[in-house]
Amino acid sequence: MTRAPADARRSFLTGLLGQGVTPSLTPELHEREAGRHGLRYVYKAVELGDGQLGPDALRRLLDAAVRLGFDGLNVTHPVKQAMVPLVDSVTPAVEAIGALNTILVHDGVSVGHNTDVTGFARAFRDGLPDADLATVVLLGAGGAGTAVAHGLVRLGVQELWAYDSRNERTEALARSVAGLRAGAVVTVLDEADVSPALSTASGLVNATPVGMAAHPGIPVAVELLRPALWVADIVYRPLVTPLVEVATGRGCRVLSGAGMAVHQAADTFELITGRKAHRDAMFRDFDEMVAVEIQSTDPVTTQRRTAGRERKR
Repeated sequence: MTRAPADARRSFLTGLLGQGVTPSLTPELHEREAGRHGLRYVYKAVELGDGQLGPDALRRLLDAAVRLGFDGLNVTHPVKQAMVPLVDSVTPAVEAIGALNTILVHDGVSVGHNTDVTGFARAFRDGLPDADLATVVLLGAGGAGTAVAHGLVRLGVQELWAYDSRNERTEALARSVAGLRAGAVVTVLDEADVSPALSTASGLVNATPVGMAAHPGIPVAVELLRPALWVADIVYRPLVTPLVEVATGRGCRVLSGAGMAVHQAADTFELITGRKAHRDAMFRDFDEMVAVEIQSTDPVTTQRRTAGRERKR
């Protein structure tokens, strides 16, 4: 039986696959936004065990979601790349990046999308609109890191210096952005190159899990965080990561993971439902949901500004 077009329907079933997803704000962000549209919208977070990360287990999960009538899935760490060969088709962006974060299901057919690219790019334009893009160090070349690399190159970064503990992933990232924009240069860094690169770079993006509750810490030496360096962190749980907190204290302009989290959620919501998201309202929802985590006035002000809440209308 053929379903009605998404924008003509009133009920949706969605989910999130990954590890460490239990505290995710994405389900509530989607459900609150659906309420503004008068939709019945169920969004379930599915925590994957270590034994569910292989292709066979992931294929079974995807097949089950299709059979159960899911309209879409979000996919996060650590299976954004592993899911790519399991869907029926992918968008050109996913094909280029080699990672997806959204799967749409229609009439039993699954299609992979990537809203990390658009979410990061929009958050960056909102939060750091006049940032120097001459040379940027990117830490992390997994699914999210590669998506961020594509976003940075599209934003106009001239030289992107990328590092990942798994060199083969950084090499793959460099290949994926080759030719994306004329004049853009991508350099693969070894671990020993990161500190010298940061000493002259204009910006730093953390696209590794470092800073998450399960992976505490700061991905670079504190002394490398100088006021002339802008710093972006895509981690948003906790919102004020150690990197964001220390970089703010050392005078850096910072971009938290909030803007990317909200914009990619809004982009995904629009893909699933065919309806335009109320992004300002979603940012207000996000502020409410994370307010309990923020204990002082200064971080609140910083996070709202860098999440893109004070953007031009």
